[in-house]
Amino acid sequence: MSLTLHFHPLSSFCQKVVIALYENGTPFTPKLVDLGDPEQRTALLKLWPMGRFPVLQDEARGRIVPESSIIIEYLDRTHPGAFRLIPDDAALALEVRLQDRFFDIYLNETIQKIVGDRIRPADGKDPTGVEQARKRLQTAYDVLEHTLVGRRWAAGDAFTMADCAAAPALYYSELVLPFRDTHRAVAAYFDRLLERPSYMRVLREAGPYLHMFPRG
Repeated sequence: MSLTLHFHPLSSFCQKVVIALYENGTPFTPKLVDLGDPEQRTALLKLWPMGRFPVLQDEARGRIVPESSIIIEYLDRTHPGAFRLIPDDAALALEVRLQDRFFDIYLNETIQKIVGDRIRPADGKDPTGVEQARKRLQTAYDVLEHTLVGRRWAAGDAFTMADCAAAPALYYSELVLPFRDTHRAVAAYFDRLLERPSYMRVLREAGPYLHMFPRG
């Protein structure tokens, strides 16, 4: 099997890539990385000096591919399956990339600010930064509520890379700042994601690690 994914099941960015792999039934070898283990961290740094996962290793092509969106684009081009996660149509592809970045930047990265503060020592807390992040997340919900009007999936009628990004982002967002009672379109969309077989499988595999998520 030429594809190896260096990842952790709890990471939202890793889940995003695994959803894409499962959507198309793409064969790959999962290699769990514990960043707390010095040897495993050193091995990851050799592949990608930034030390962040996911990282895709394609032995057949001699390629190391980091960053979740780039990995999915790479898979879509070099290991295409039945589902095109990035459309050929330029305008649709641009919308997919826009929504993908929206979930990564305005949900995922914002959540990390809030959650990261929870595990800091008392003298390192940043209540102002956390409050700003919560407001940013609330604004993102408002924007998404409007965006989803008339859409089944994040970028339109078809399931795409944007939805791979959305599923874990909304899962963790709901734990940090619940949206079900305030944003009906977002909640309905999230329910559709929860019913997607690829994401159901990802959640099952993340189950043994979910206790590690700091819930406040």
